[in-house]
Amino acid sequence: MNDSKPLVTSETRLRVRYAETDQMGVVYHANYFVWFEVGRVELMRELGVSYREMEQEGCMIAVVDVRCRYKSPARYDDELVVRTQLKNVRETLVHFSYELVRASDGTLLAEAETTHIVIDNEMKVSSLPEKYAGVFRRAAGKQ
Repeated sequence: MNDSKPLVTSETRLRVRYAETDQMGVVYHANYFVWFEVGRVELMRELGVSYREMEQEGCMIAVVDVRCRYKSPARYDDELVVRTQLKNVRETLVHFSYELVRASDGTLLAEAETTHIVIDNEMKVSSLPEKYAGVFRRAAGKQ
């Protein structure tokens, strides 16, 4: 029997701006990472966690690994949906996953993951405070 709970999924909508495209008329690859950050912050907000407040309390989650698989190009004026999930949480690590889809037809444009290490104001590895860890574990289906 599987006791894990379904993962919380946040959906964030955005529209491709002209400045985000390249000479070929498609979105420049690095812009996807900006959109994943938007999705990550919105997921946290939906969970009742303010990343600004976390930082003010001396708890930051720094990116240590990023992976992205591009499936289909996004183009100027496409409406996109960033689906973000918290995949795993450990004492000093937080792992997110993302899907980027075109809203009009559901085409999967990219799949990605980011891994973050928890650090303090001195940039030293730290433990995720329980007030955040508990929220994140529940969102990841771990409680």
